[in-house]
Amino acid sequence: MFKKKENIAIIVLLLVMVVAIIGVSYAAFNYSKEGTTPNTITTGVISMTYTESDNVLNITGALPTTDKTGKTRTIEGEYFDFTVSSTITGNANINYEISAKKEDGNTIDGSNIKLYLTRLTDDGEEELMTPETYNEEKSSNTYTGRPSGEMSLYTSSMSASDSNNYRLRMWVDEDYNPQGDGGNLTFSVRINVYGKDGVSIEPNAPELDDNMIAVRYNGTDWVKADSSTNNWYNYDKQEWANAVTVSSSTRDTYKSASVGTVVNMDDIETMWVWIPRYSYTIGSVDGINYYGKQGDYLDTTPTQALPGEIDVKFVSTSTKDRGTARYVINDEIQSNSWYTPDAFTFGDEELSGIWVGKFETSSSNPDATNGGDNTAELDPMIKPNVTSWRNINVSNAFNVALKMNDAGNRYGIESATDTHIIKNSEWAVVAYLSQSKYGKLGNENFTGSNKEIYQNKSDSYITGCSWGASGGGTENDWGCQYTYDVEVSGTGASTTGNIYGIYDMSGGSWEYVMANYNDAVGNSGFSEPLTLDSKYYNKYTTNNVSTACNGGECISHGLSETAGWYNDYHTMVSETYPWLVNGGNRNGGLDAGVFSFSLTFAIGGSYSGYSFRLVLAPNI
Repeated sequence: MFKKKENIAIIVLLLVMVVAIIGVSYAAFNYSKEGTTPNTITTGVISMTYTESDNVLNITGALPTTDKTGKTRTIEGEYFDFTVSSTITGNANINYEISAKKEDGNTIDGSNIKLYLTRLTDDGEEELMTPETYNEEKSSNTYTGRPSGEMSLYTSSMSASDSNNYRLRMWVDEDYNPQGDGGNLTFSVRINVYGKDGVSIEPNAPELDDNMIAVRYNGTDWVKADSSTNNWYNYDKQEWANAVTVSSSTRDTYKSASVGTVVNMDDIETMWVWIPRYSYTIGSVDGINYYGKQGDYLDTTPTQALPGEIDVKFVSTSTKDRGTARYVINDEIQSNSWYTPDAFTFGDEELSGIWVGKFETSSSNPDATNGGDNTAELDPMIKPNVTSWRNINVSNAFNVALKMNDAGNRYGIESATDTHIIKNSEWAVVAYLSQSKYGKLGNENFTGSNKEIYQNKSDSYITGCSWGASGGGTENDWGCQYTYDVEVSGTGASTTGNIYGIYDMSGGSWEYVMANYNDAVGNSGFSEPLTLDSKYYNKYTTNNVSTACNGGECISHGLSETAGWYNDYHTMVSETYPWLVNGGNRNGGLDAGVFSFSLTFAIGGSYSGYSFRLVLAPNI
């Protein structure tokens, strides 16, 4: 039996499969191919094979075409089929990745070329990636062995002997104007497959309540996604899974609608983002200051003001790492470096993930004062471009959340799904994932200080707003400069840097999180003493972030580990001010952010500063 390190070394050397060249030509056909012999790597317990089929991609006179047409080409020669197979015995796993690499000598730019990958099944074809413009990854994938400078098409894992048949299509984008180019332009790519053995890198599939609808964004609208394939999200590309609930009058219509149906925003009542269970560890250059690693995403050594990558690995519910959550970068990650965040344990249940409200909560009464009322009689909504619900104390906000899965609730949420206000530990798992390669830190559209989540500085507390880049305004330039759907400038305010992330976690209003000092109630509306079920809140016993959890450090809670990251404001709860708020107020200036936290007496009534966010814990 090989040792783990030896296995990886062998695969890194041998599993670089240069397997096929396929060509697409504008106005004239130009084709070449290599690698007709299957390539195999073997470690003694794992083997993997890539095989081409006889048909080749043969596009003659490739005029620009629409995605709709390109996706449905079925004439032999208009697609390229190949197979990835594995033989695995024992407790082993292969992480593999299919990629495309443009050839030298192309005469049309890759920005004009679309690629589309599907998997062939007994029922037809399963979409694995939406049509995407050829775009090379700037960073490598250490989990699969794919180098930088190639376009990632699909990443997956195999833990048992399996064989998967894939089909690739490629076409000239409809926006390309061929007038004046002289014709006979060509673009060719080489299709490569890479793989390594190791832990699975697949996130746990989102657990949808029966009346939640999986959605994707088509560039203009949210549309119904095919949740049966688990290909409506891609965490490697910072595309976190999104789902919605709709009004009771439209629910049956959308549930029976075909994939691709536009889900009207007027029909949506709540929007959610899936945070899959993971373990993490934070690197240090000197073993003293743990600011993450520079990795592929920063041009500078990580500092408190500009921290680096938090290492994340997705894990199943059977894994609950309890390591140090730290490592020294030169010594590499050790087996005891990993820690599974406390947020993925809910009471006695180990969760595969949690659903987090995509925006700050708003009210079912859009005309209410300050976006809401200090009452539990109204119903919560989670939508963009509306006023967030403030002017409410912690107790009423807590009860508002619980009523979401009462019998006959308006959202159709079943009793097996628990709804509650986000805990501090749950806020932290979103923040940590955003600071990993799967979040905004890994988004190549942002560099340097713009890796930080942009602030919401709306003076009307409008959900989903963005202030834009760090140099895009002044500290007194309040307002909604960009809405949530404006690419880069608007989506930069999400945890992914694209529209699939979570918004309002930097700026907006301070948000109540269910985190409390020693069961003190303050002006929260709860009765003295606090008698909440412990699964609904984090209890901190000191006002020292290093000893807040019964005299020890609260690992995975976004306190001591990340205090001051991006220079975010941080003050711990106390006996006088016993409730924690996160995110930072829009008036807080540059110290508001996803790692910002402060204390409050939990004042309700006329004070309009605090909002709240909701979480769904599935299948409790």
